[in-house]
Amino acid sequence: MGNWVVNHWFSVLFLATWLGLNVFLFVHAFLSYEKADKYFYTREILGFFRHALRKQLDHNLAFHKLVAYMICLHTAIHIIAHLFNFEHYSRSRWATDGSLASILSTLSQQERDEDSWINPIQSPNMTVEYVTFTSITGVTGVIITIALVLMVTSAMEFIRRSYFEVFWYTHHIFIVYFIGLGIHGIGGIVRGQTEESLNESHPHRCAEFFEQWDDHDSHCKHPRFEGLPAESWKWILAPGILYIFERILRFYRSKQKVVITKVVMHPSKVLELQMSKRGFIMEVGQYIFVNCPSISYLEWHPFTLTSAPEEDFFSIHIRAVGDWTENLIRAFEQQHSPIPRIEVDGPFGTVSEDVFQYEVAVLVGAGIGVTPFASILKSIWYKFRHADHNLKTQTIYFFWICRETGAFAWFSDLLASLEHEMEEIGKVDFLNYRLFLTGWDTNIAGHAALNFDKATDILTGLKQKTSFGRPMWDNEFSTIANAHPKSVVGVFLCGPQTLAKSLSKCCHQYSSLDPRKVQFYFNKEDF
Repeated sequence: MGNWVVNHWFSVLFLATWLGLNVFLFVHAFLSYEKADKYFYTREILGFFRHALRKQLDHNLAFHKLVAYMICLHTAIHIIAHLFNFEHYSRSRWATDGSLASILSTLSQQERDEDSWINPIQSPNMTVEYVTFTSITGVTGVIITIALVLMVTSAMEFIRRSYFEVFWYTHHIFIVYFIGLGIHGIGGIVRGQTEESLNESHPHRCAEFFEQWDDHDSHCKHPRFEGLPAESWKWILAPGILYIFERILRFYRSKQKVVITKVVMHPSKVLELQMSKRGFIMEVGQYIFVNCPSISYLEWHPFTLTSAPEEDFFSIHIRAVGDWTENLIRAFEQQHSPIPRIEVDGPFGTVSEDVFQYEVAVLVGAGIGVTPFASILKSIWYKFRHADHNLKTQTIYFFWICRETGAFAWFSDLLASLEHEMEEIGKVDFLNYRLFLTGWDTNIAGHAALNFDKATDILTGLKQKTSFGRPMWDNEFSTIANAHPKSVVGVFLCGPQTLAKSLSKCCHQYSSLDPRKVQFYFNKEDF
């Protein structure tokens, strides 16, 4: 029985360690999520280092999810540990056998000191529920657990995609979580022996002689306990200050005036906004956060820039996929109303920035996922127009997969301009693009077949004919590998996860074991 108190004291310290670990994991996980939206500056700093090191930042969302899973696991362990401890506490308080556990449970009565307790259940009539909902530790523990459950469940992909507002607002319960986490340890339910009491009655020396604690000639006295100081605020303080500073910086940048220079309505309910902002500098493939105060003061949504760095404006294409985007498009469609005010924060970096670091680039866009590659293709057009000899990329393969024919109209003029430009300078093989239509019927296919001999495609007006169905990726990768047997090929995707799995598998399958031969590197846009 003497070992019980020693093990119990160790379990108290162990529980405190779990508290600190949970705090550490949560703070870093949340900040990793925030940096997932705005890590362009870090990528630029690391730009002076190896590309492989900088590339790890592109997995920030995966890191955020992984740490979130670990938080849930550690939270469950933490709660279970509390439940086991409370079971021990309850049994010890009810015990009447004069055991060490029962004596320790009545310390505050024996010492006539209300603060010198180790068992939070200080009377036989006191229940675990009473202790939970009348102590700072218990109440804050319940609150932050509920907050964590709400944040995790609302972040499920189905809710995030279909009910973005629910995900957005619920995820900001992190403020409640942080506050609760900071004061969770103030209640002092995790306790340890005082330093003075340790000198008088060290557990290794006195635990076995607990029956003699009342003897006047005993060298061991009743141990005295105190609540261990709260530690969680130490884990939160520095990241919290950085987060607040960044939010102030973002607020200042977002309030800078944005001038909307052009509004274009494209087929398939896609709105194009061309804008200008003082001091705005971008790179290909980057994205911005957009807010429309007339729709919502708090909601900020990411949109990939479709303009090129060489242009004197920046543009985005917005497709109606939810309440916020539908309301925004509806506001710009009203003829006799003033143009809604737009606030912009960014730009922020993505994996697509690295496209010109590869000799051969494979760009795969699904639907509106073509937007980052529109920026890249526009920049290529300007680079060839201005005879940029620093361009490392020798060949680009572009695959655009759409469900409906109207979507091809978004950037058909850009592709037509590139076709003409490549022909003029004698670099027809530089850009190889393929258009795939997945939402077709026999009427569309029959019409295309009847006009197949025409110089331009009947659906898009481009020289490249539209293919029906989905790409055969094994054939495509095999062709690219044979055409570039000693090249480093960067594969970039902006599309669904199922497509990402297929492309990632092909990159591994068709990369040579010999590092001197063809190597495929997969990169995916994440928002």
